[in-house]
Amino acid sequence: MSVKRKAVALYSGGLDSTLAIKLIQQQGIDVLAVYFRTGLMISDVKRLKGKAFRSPAEKYAEKYGFDFRMIDVSYEYFDVVTNPRYGYGSNINPCIDCRIFMFRKAAEIMRAEGYDFLVSGEVLKQRPMTQHLQSLQLIEKRAGVQGLIVRPLSAKELPPTIPEIEGWIDRERLEGIVGRNRQRQFELAKELGIDEYEPPGGGGCYLTDESFARKYKEVVAVEGEMTRDHLFLLVVGRHFRLPTGTKVVVSRNAGETHALEAMKRRYWFFDTVGQGPVALARPVGRKELTEEEIGTIADLLAHYAKGEDGTVQVMFSAPEGVESPGGTVIGRKLDRKTLEDWLVR
Repeated sequence: MSVKRKAVALYSGGLDSTLAIKLIQQQGIDVLAVYFRTGLMISDVKRLKGKAFRSPAEKYAEKYGFDFRMIDVSYEYFDVVTNPRYGYGSNINPCIDCRIFMFRKAAEIMRAEGYDFLVSGEVLKQRPMTQHLQSLQLIEKRAGVQGLIVRPLSAKELPPTIPEIEGWIDRERLEGIVGRNRQRQFELAKELGIDEYEPPGGGGCYLTDESFARKYKEVVAVEGEMTRDHLFLLVVGRHFRLPTGTKVVVSRNAGETHALEAMKRRYWFFDTVGQGPVALARPVGRKELTEEEIGTIADLLAHYAKGEDGTVQVMFSAPEGVESPGGTVIGRKLDRKTLEDWLVR
């Protein structure tokens, strides 16, 4: 009696990873679809801001009946973003290091829970940084899973894997797709009964976003470091850099207000008390804000608050460890040019 094999698949909810799982399932393999939450996908950030939003992986795993698991790796992922061995792509996207990290995490599940191999929806030469043969082989080697990653969409154009060599799966029933043209994927979706899927890039990683990259580089250039808090705040609110160097993050909606409120004990915190936004302030190289800076931040908030005459009462408090009683200050709208000059885009 043959042993029933099972695999762990990296699952984004996109068409390619959905097709990959379906192709493997067709061969009688049990597949666990795993989505690793980095905290830096659009779906992660929407959830952070209090929106009832499911990731594409959750949505399509349910639709197509996949055994599904979501795992939060955001704390560990910080080191991948800030110290990538293989560098960044065009923005702050450490794609090779990211793939190595993801496969290592998937391999931990594979070995701990008795799965036999890994599955990926990657397509040979679809992406220039991570999906040419040299990169695929490097990623497998660094992740410690050489020969154990089956890429069903391009399998016929890649060296045979252990599951193929051992006869766990039939290589001839897999695909040989190469490049960025997705016509064969669309045809395959019809053949496999996949009638709904996320558009290419629909998952939306913030690390590939130009605006996010500029904000990231600005923090490192001005403050000389990138902490977990810094990285977290880059996906929340409007960002301003005062002439003194102090960073100010202003909420844009109730979800962002809630997110900033959760960090108020670690930063200077400004609240318009029911009249709109809140703000966090981070002086560079010191703990105290000057009276002038406190007034300036209140003025900045007044621009976005609901004050009837352009003014707003702002309550402020110091972070833990700073001896300051806090207090109240009146903010008066700054002119738009000043705001534009200070805005970090």
